[in-house]
Amino acid sequence: MSTITAVMPVLRGVDPARRTAPYENWRPPVIGVSLLVPVGSDSLVVADLRDLILMPTGSVHDGRKPSEAAHDVLRGAPEGLPVLRRVALACTQMRRRKVITHIWATAPMSREDVGALSYHDPRADVRVLPTMRVVDELTQSGRLRVLVALQALATGETAYIEGGVVQPSIPPDLANE
Repeated sequence: MSTITAVMPVLRGVDPARRTAPYENWRPPVIGVSLLVPVGSDSLVVADLRDLILMPTGSVHDGRKPSEAAHDVLRGAPEGLPVLRRVALACTQMRRRKVITHIWATAPMSREDVGALSYHDPRADVRVLPTMRVVDELTQSGRLRVLVALQALATGETAYIEGGVVQPSIPPDLANE
């Protein structure tokens, strides 16, 4: 008996189609939400996690809508977080599963209202930074998401990013999430 046969388990009872299927999407997707919070006309709210600048993000747990999860990312707004609408949807196929991020924009907030906000991760601070500085400090994928979301917010459209490429439309299976 060869060594490899002795070590490999026999796949009994496994559907033959599954053995030959591509590996991607066997697990359910990870669904998250990011917030684009404008402050005035030239600044954005970011989470500063030990000098790592990122957009405020959170996860969408089973049974919840992304719009509901968006309200839980930042807490402490005097009258609640003024979430407007989804401005972009970003999908990335990772090795084992798809990651779907809904990007929601809020109405512009004042610096005073932002001062009362807290991020759901206590290690991070909520800061207001100029938009150009945020764009410079984000990763390449984060930069693309912010720029596309800002453009979608300005034009009133909903953008779709698939694997780092802006697509012309959102696929029907993702349009109503």
